Amino acid sequence: MASNKIFTKQNILEYSLLAGGCFIFSLGAVLLIEPYGFAPGGTYGLSMVFHHLWGWRTEVSALCMDIPLLIIGTIVLGSRFGIKTLLCTFLIPAFMWLIHQTYGFDSLIEPEISQKIAAEGLTGEAAIGLYDHQLLAAIFGGILYGIGLGMIFRSRATSGGSDIISMIINKYLHISMGTAVTIVDGLITLSTVIAFGDWKLPMYSWLIIILESVIIDKVIEGQSAKTMMIISKKQDQIRKVIIEDMHRGATLIHATGMYRGERKDIIYVNLTRREVVNLRYRIAELDPKAFINIMNSSETLGNGFKSIKE
Repeated sequence: MASNKIFTKQNILEYSLLAGGCFIFSLGAVLLIEPYGFAPGGTYGLSMVFHHLWGWRTEVSALCMDIPLLIIGTIVLGSRFGIKTLLCTFLIPAFMWLIHQTYGFDSLIEPEISQKIAAEGLTGEAAIGLYDHQLLAAIFGGILYGIGLGMIFRSRATSGGSDIISMIINKYLHISMGTAVTIVDGLITLSTVIAFGDWKLPMYSWLIIILESVIIDKVIEGQSAKTMMIISKKQDQIRKVIIEDMHRGATLIHATGMYRGERKDIIYVNLTRREVVNLRYRIAELDPKAFINIMNSSETLGNGFKSIKE
């Protein structure tokens, strides 16, 4: 019975997401972020600074920081992290080690520069300054980071590391989690200026953080939805399009216009982006004088959208 509960479809999906997210994050770290000396927050960002300063392996340094942080976090905050966060703590360095062993330390975009750096034994600012495509690496590194972390968060895990420091700051200094994360990651990002004296590096790192946050939201929320509020005299025809043609539900809201005090009925409906475009054109055909208000929905749960259980 216990075995059946472990190997459920939901558990298999979540652990697959976790493993896939850790692997994609590791790809971005090794192939695009690490060679360029970026430090986009977290223990891995700080470990990449150590890598360029003293030649330490990024995954080893990060693991040496993550394990004590996980222990401290469990003592201070309680056992809120769970087996998935513990698994994530070991999976990311394992994948990074595997990629380093099979591919090496070369940049995916400029492998010839990486090989020149290795041949001449360059380190630190002298090595980082040889690369020409930092912006391209930052953009695609941020995308891979966002996809990987989004999959990890969607599996209901956390990457641990500096997130634990942020949680402790939040608990004792009563600073919001968002502000705490910004402070911790901001200090780690600025460490590249102290280490290499180059203000371009934290700027690229901030670009990575912005891109990754946008991608994380997209991965967690899935297909974004729109909310439409429609006022029209052709209410019955529009209702038929929504319910019979598009197979969506809708709500009729009774309202009163403030200018003339006339009674109006508002059709309230949630749709995907593609459905919004189709319905807008259909309404234009049925009633060119209709009033339509389209709003972004940060998250829509329930029938026809993401399951509320998720």
